[in-house]
Amino acid sequence: MITGLQISNFKCFSALELDLRSLTVVTGVNGTGKSTLLQGLLLARQAVQDGNGVIVQLNGPYGLTLGEAHEVLNPNADPQQQEIRIAIAESGSWYRYVFDVPDDRALNLPIKARPGSSPASLAGRGAGFSYLNAERLGPRDQLGVTAEEKGLVGVGVRGEFTAQALAMHETDEVRVPLRHPETETTGRGVTTLRTQVEMWASSIIRPIKITAQWPPGVAASLIRFQEPELIRQQMLSELIRPANMGFGFSYALPILVAGLLMPESGLLIVENPEAHLHPAGQSKLGAFLARVAGSGAQVIVETHSDHVVNGIRLAAVDDRVIDPGAVLFHFFGDEPGSAPAAIEINERGSLSEWPKGFFDQIEEDLGRITRAKRRNA
Repeated sequence: MITGLQISNFKCFSALELDLRSLTVVTGVNGTGKSTLLQGLLLARQAVQDGNGVIVQLNGPYGLTLGEAHEVLNPNADPQQQEIRIAIAESGSWYRYVFDVPDDRALNLPIKARPGSSPASLAGRGAGFSYLNAERLGPRDQLGVTAEEKGLVGVGVRGEFTAQALAMHETDEVRVPLRHPETETTGRGVTTLRTQVEMWASSIIRPIKITAQWPPGVAASLIRFQEPELIRQQMLSELIRPANMGFGFSYALPILVAGLLMPESGLLIVENPEAHLHPAGQSKLGAFLARVAGSGAQVIVETHSDHVVNGIRLAAVDDRVIDPGAVLFHFFGDEPGSAPAAIEINERGSLSEWPKGFFDQIEEDLGRITRAKRRNA
């Protein structure tokens, strides 16, 4: 598990040092460095993944679109030391990566120095490392396929391989801590991936049956849905295209598949899990991500949703699927590049602090509404 992250001279950060836990939630004001933090991890992941490579790419891998090298160098960097540094702490050791920043219009960063070994958290293959960015695919009639062997097929950065991953792994057993709590009752004890995805999707979004196919001889995969109530009533239930189910399913489904495939000691990074979900669904998805983290994997979430935050709090103190001490929130305030406030959960679900701007907008709005009512009475 990654326990610490240091970033120097990268975009808005002159110097940043953070603690990370089993579940780390990054939130805060727009444009203050949340995405930069994750991008730093992804650059280190590239350096780990291509151990013999000499560069990391700023555009392409993991959906990165960072432009040219000079654009990602912090403007306050020492002119005599034009380099970006990223360090990862794991199991008591620090793994340090140094990247040169070329003077020309380079689209990559040459690797100047790297450790002799790699942090296991960033070296995971297949479902062992999953990153889902904020710009996931919406409803599609067809999804892509990858040539990776079965054991290495994940959902993809934008969820583009979700149907293939679900089709190839649908009979795989889901680890016990990740199984839906109603598996033995409404789920009839079925613990394989497809059924577990259906159960979680049904409780987070709405009741649904899922069919995932990768037809022979076709370089595309398919997801279709059915209404379970119509099936129970033995009424005609045609397969429903994703476009007729709305964006919520298409955005949440890759998270569920990636989470249920996540092995112990794997790493799942998710941006904006709340996208296109009703507030109740956002809360339940937050609780699901907490369950993944409590199962032995590590989860890093970037979110703007207080419902996701509260779902995580409930998972810790009500569902008790993760220890409250294993959860840490980092809140980035108004000043880009400044260190975030580190917020913890206690055993009663309370937060260690509540800085201004940390999901307090509803209180401000309700206060204004109350004052307006008095004025208009």
